[in-house]
Amino acid sequence: MDTPRASGGVPKIWGRVPQRNKNFTGREGLLRRLREGISTDVTAVVPHALHGLGGVGKTQLAIEYAHRYQSDYDVVWWIPADQPHLVRFSLAALAPHLDLPPATAAGIEDAATAVLDSLRRGDPYGRWLLIFDNADQPEAINDIIPRGSGHVLITSRNHRWQAVVDTVLVDVFDREESVAFLNKRVANAISEPDAIQLAEELGDLPLALEQAGALQAETGMSVDEYLRLLNEQTSELLAENKPSEYPVSMTAAWKLSVSKLNEQLPEAVDLLRCCAFFGAEPIPRDLFIRTIQDVQPQLGGLLAKPILLTKAIRELGRFALARIDAVSRTIQVHRLIQALLREELSPEQQCLFRHDVHLLLAAAAPKNPDDNAQWPLYAELAAHVVPSGLDECQDPTVRRLALDIARYLYQSGDRPSSRALLERLLDRWKPDSGADHPDVLAAQRHLGNTLRELGEYQAAYDLIRVTLERSREILGPRAELTFVLMNAFGGDLRARGEFSAARDLDEQSRRLHEEALGTTDPRTLRSMHNLALDYGLNSDYRASRELHQHTYVLQNEAGPKVSKQNLLASWSGLSRAVRLGGEYVEARYLGDDAYEFGRQQLGAEHFLTLRAAKDLSIALRRTAAYDEALELARDVFERCTRLFGADHPDTLAAAMSLTNILRTFGQIDEASKFAEDTVDRYPKVYGADHPYNHGCAGNLALLLRLRGDLVGARRLNEACLDGLDAKLTRDHHYPLTVATNLASDIAALGDAAGARELGEDTLARLRPLLGEDHPLTLGCAVNLAVDMRTHGAEEQATRLREDTLERYRSTLGPAHPDTVVAAEGRRLDFDFDPPPV
Repeated sequence: MDTPRASGGVPKIWGRVPQRNKNFTGREGLLRRLREGISTDVTAVVPHALHGLGGVGKTQLAIEYAHRYQSDYDVVWWIPADQPHLVRFSLAALAPHLDLPPATAAGIEDAATAVLDSLRRGDPYGRWLLIFDNADQPEAINDIIPRGSGHVLITSRNHRWQAVVDTVLVDVFDREESVAFLNKRVANAISEPDAIQLAEELGDLPLALEQAGALQAETGMSVDEYLRLLNEQTSELLAENKPSEYPVSMTAAWKLSVSKLNEQLPEAVDLLRCCAFFGAEPIPRDLFIRTIQDVQPQLGGLLAKPILLTKAIRELGRFALARIDAVSRTIQVHRLIQALLREELSPEQQCLFRHDVHLLLAAAAPKNPDDNAQWPLYAELAAHVVPSGLDECQDPTVRRLALDIARYLYQSGDRPSSRALLERLLDRWKPDSGADHPDVLAAQRHLGNTLRELGEYQAAYDLIRVTLERSREILGPRAELTFVLMNAFGGDLRARGEFSAARDLDEQSRRLHEEALGTTDPRTLRSMHNLALDYGLNSDYRASRELHQHTYVLQNEAGPKVSKQNLLASWSGLSRAVRLGGEYVEARYLGDDAYEFGRQQLGAEHFLTLRAAKDLSIALRRTAAYDEALELARDVFERCTRLFGADHPDTLAAAMSLTNILRTFGQIDEASKFAEDTVDRYPKVYGADHPYNHGCAGNLALLLRLRGDLVGARRLNEACLDGLDAKLTRDHHYPLTVATNLASDIAALGDAAGARELGEDTLARLRPLLGEDHPLTLGCAVNLAVDMRTHGAEEQATRLREDTLERYRSTLGPAHPDTVVAAEGRRLDFDFDPPPV
């Protein structure tokens, strides 16, 4: 796609690219090779990687390329990639610039996926440049590097990128480049022979030359004096005989710079050492503005003196020991320098500085990870969680931060990263604090929620069940953690198909929440929403509708205390309960409103918006808006498959919805393929005896009959009915739906008496359960009337048929397809759509 360039040759979108090094020189040959390799032809573009040892200037070369050739692009975006699980955060931040829903609305995963899709399509911009800085393992991020009309540049120390993308080797400077660099860095203060000698001693390593040049430029030190001190440092290092993966020349140059900085401003060295225990990503400057109790005295004293702190930060930049970005208000220390700083400290000193970093992070963190307005700050802090060893700290405030970061990752849509962090925390916290420590129980609660959303229902059930038992015993039945674990366990019971047990637990949970927190607390409202789901899953659609409506009203009255996600969940739940209760038109209008709300507030690919869209598609199908229903069902299925994978519960539900509308359209072969594949996948996710497995298999049985396999249809429906009876009893919407279709199988095989007997029993159960005017009740009655007539009970059949037709006309209207089929004396079929749990 060819899009107009921004005026003046400046990209329309320029994001997170570090400031250009004013001392950049040399590398012209590399830049030419890179420029030639990254073709200006926007077809069949291949990513390129700059690879080489640490300190050779890969990142600086990428920065220079971005600045020098920015006029060729509409979008230039920088992505720190040394922590692969955080790459999607950087991608997600690009979303609003591409006219996509932001991560605060759509969640990290959905926003990042939408960005990648937009870039691959070249819409709205075809000329883009993404730079993945310090991408170590190719397999960790290769799948999310977009291939499209734009360009991708990677920096890495890992030579294995050679097998994945086109690569350019970045080595140390050649001698001419070293001399040119020093002449520019130490302008008019170094002779060519001195520059040659200095380059020789430092092995032409760019980072070491930067250190040496900065020190001489700031102190006026002569080259002879610098070399004398450098040789002393080198001799000391060699005498220590300590193993190190870094060149001795680099280590010596760095130690010399730190030594001179310590002479001028010791506090700056303390700050630099503290920065060594953050991640290599930019450190927010505002982390250092608070006076923190319990940090080391020298660091605490610096934080308490803002003028001195500002001077110390400036000195780090002057000595080229840190990159100070005034625009983004961040401090960034090269990972090689960080490693050297950590290496020179004793284990005891390392522990002290690492703990200081933990306290700084905890003090800077917001306190509500459910608040999407706070997500950008959480994203900045998340980059430093693993590198700082946050999991090792036992301080309560630091552990609270670790759990909040995990919760933020979960809420923003990055469930895999949330899971990885929580498992890391538990691996550390259990041995340190014991399996029954409240922090461990809290972490297990978050992990259980994450596993459930990932579709790992059995693992979530096992973990939450044990954690709830321990919380009740250790913290007490009215502890806040016990409350939220009860809510979580209700979801696990629903996911196992234990609908009545979930209802009983959630009724108790609601009472406890109301007694302890009141009726309008957001946590109470969540418990009410869960109970409304239970009522629906137990076929009590009237109670489900009333409670969903009550919850929705209270959530609106609560205002900003209730998230948009919870509001949409209740709105969609209300629409679903109305539809399942048989009021299709009202459900369609409610569903349309809920879907539009989700699209506007959360984005089209937020998982709750997709659930609302699936429910709307079903309501459209029930109101005979078949074209719209099919279009929406296909869209939801394709999005779920791309976002969540083929075996995710939301994808399976979307596949079954698509199957049902395809059957309605008469596309039996395509519907059968979807049904067979989906029915095969369901037991892997839910377990063999889950009601959803049997309900979806009933849809496949219906398709078998339509394809002429009457015996196969009857056999499968009988197996489904046995499974549903065992799990739910016969007096439930799901088995009665299958029973209605099974009666049609029996009738098609010529057994009118058997069909009548089953139909009479089913109708007698449906009337008190769903009501005499419910569409399933009416359909069962119409089919029974056909069987009665075939069986010779003409008078009974006529009475039943006339009464049912009148009810059909008043309930669905005379023009509804079901009413028309009933009036023509034909049989009606019914399908199943699995609701979310």
